[in-house]
Amino acid sequence: MKETIHIYHTNDLHSHFEHWSRIRDFLKKRKEWHVTEGEEVFLFDIGDHADRWHPYSEATLGKGNVGLLNEAGYDAVTIGNNEGITLDYEDLESLYKNAEFDVIVGNLLSRDNKVPHWVKTHHIYETSSGLKVAVLGLTAYFLPFYKALGWNITPPLEELKKQVELVKGEADVLVLLSHLGIRDDELIASSFPEIDVVLGAHTHHILHEGKEINGVMLGAAGKFGHYVGHMMIEVDPDKKTVLSKKARLYAHEDLPKSVNEEEEMEQWYREGEHLLETEVAHLQEPLQAEWFKPSPLPGLLCDALKEWCSADCSFLNAGLLIEGLNEGAVTKRDLHHILPHPINPCLIELSGAELKELIKMTFNDEWPHLQLKGLGFRGKIMGEFVYSGIAFEEEKQKIYINGSEILPKKTYKLAIPDMFTFGHFFPDLARLDKKYFMPEFLRDVLAWKLGG
Repeated sequence: MKETIHIYHTNDLHSHFEHWSRIRDFLKKRKEWHVTEGEEVFLFDIGDHADRWHPYSEATLGKGNVGLLNEAGYDAVTIGNNEGITLDYEDLESLYKNAEFDVIVGNLLSRDNKVPHWVKTHHIYETSSGLKVAVLGLTAYFLPFYKALGWNITPPLEELKKQVELVKGEADVLVLLSHLGIRDDELIASSFPEIDVVLGAHTHHILHEGKEINGVMLGAAGKFGHYVGHMMIEVDPDKKTVLSKKARLYAHEDLPKSVNEEEEMEQWYREGEHLLETEVAHLQEPLQAEWFKPSPLPGLLCDALKEWCSADCSFLNAGLLIEGLNEGAVTKRDLHHILPHPINPCLIELSGAELKELIKMTFNDEWPHLQLKGLGFRGKIMGEFVYSGIAFEEEKQKIYINGSEILPKKTYKLAIPDMFTFGHFFPDLARLDKKYFMPEFLRDVLAWKLGG
């Protein structure tokens, strides 16, 4: 006799609700069908379901996403970096208050180094035949950000080793919900043959038929709800052994169309915008934002960033601002619209010589027209660099900080958006000590400046 355990999984939706109606209805019907047939079925989300670029997620601080997961009938989730490090401590503490599913994270601890009350380090589910399925969860190791918010996060592979040792004698099947990325997932498969299935996320990779490494089956469903994953684990319930594992993906466009899906998508957007209609400032005149020439709003944001961080100088890219602001009332909705990015202010101390070389790198003629994706950026294009406290002479051969030429050995404080600290644009910044200002985003800094 054979038994098949069906696992449907999603990851990295990032609040792209344009696909959610079909996904929800498909999962509900599939779950109902499997239950009717007497088959075991689980629904798991592997993190980054919530993303504050969307007004509904912003206005509800992710609680709206939890409601959507409840409605679809999910059994468990792990958290991604968008749940973990884009909310302040208290908001993450309360995010899953009304969750009707398990939140499984093995490497997150509270400020007093305890497992949060809303978290399970693992959970063992029992099928109708008595098979025990252990589900583990891990989230990406963004240590500086979690630390700045008050959380303690531990190295995921170290925690995985502990959890596997803990459950492998109790469970017949081991499943890992991994918001770590494809490289770590492949390493885990090579190092932990005790694990049967790794459901992945974070790097938005797509595994149409899974990927088997060392007997471990990897599954992943890309991003934005383009796919829904389906993992089928065939087991012998008498011997309590796994016989086979198969993976497949269902493309969003192949799912049955939902009734009123366009209306639902618009409804979530409108509800979010309505909840954000709180006035934060009043402008006597409009503030334009241009991407390729000087304009007032990017300059104002750059000044605000420098002041917020108590820095000597700052720079940022004008493309951070989607558009300008009209005169009159400025609401949270307006600021969210023009600065949708989950990007925090960051302060770095560096020598004058290092700062000079860094500023010179911003002169790269190719960067302003670069179409940028990732690193928290939710806009379209990089745009020209804008500076505060930084001036140039002699065709940018001489650089001045607050009126004085840079001194090579002097220490300076530079404020920048955090996306420049990850080494992609400025590799040297990855090794320098940094102070991240959290949980405030750039739109919060602009609100402070406009309302001051």
